[in-house]
Amino acid sequence: MTAQHLTITLSGVSARGFHGVLASERRDGQTFVADAVLRVARTSTADDLDTTVDYGALALGLVAAIERDPVDLIETLAGRLADVCLASPLVEEATVTVHKPQAPIAVAFGDVAVTCTKRRQVEP
Repeated sequence: MTAQHLTITLSGVSARGFHGVLASERRDGQTFVADAVLRVARTSTADDLDTTVDYGALALGLVAAIERDPVDLIETLAGRLADVCLASPLVEEATVTVHKPQAPIAVAFGDVAVTCTKRRQVEP
């Protein structure tokens, strides 16, 4: 059977997290925003949610991952979120960007973001 490859994009998922290296970030928290781009392989063209990625459930998983276990670096958080995306066996590759719009930077800025791409390991 031939696989159909799709790109699913989920943008602007936001949640409050307590990530960062500064004590104030850990104490006060801030909003983190995640964008996820998934490469999905479908072996069925059935009009059925079970044949693709449920992006509503994915959004809930991303929020839960942002809200749990504080980490120092948004690089680490981006990797965690990519792993959430790869939890679906249909996802071949996930690219996640984590935005930290309230980062403690001493000058005016528009955004700071880190992007992480992970691919499913292929068994030999």
